Amino acid sequence: MLKFILFGIGFMLLFEGLLYFFFTKKMKAMIKLIDEFDKDKIKSFATIICVLGACLIYFTFKIYRFN
Repeated sequence: MLKFILFGIGFMLLFEGLLYFFFTKKMKAMIKLIDEFDKDKIKSFATIICVLGACLIYFTFKIYRFN
């Protein structure tokens, strides 16, 4: 199970790094846009994303029965 967690973290870091590498100018503009948002809206959105991610992980392990 640890190998799946490490693989997932590594894949996420690779994907995020590639996004920042290829879209540097867009990311800077997006960060400025996010700075203008209300903090409570950002926290609400982050909470929803975390819950969706946890559900995805749970149901993936439940459906595919990783050993």
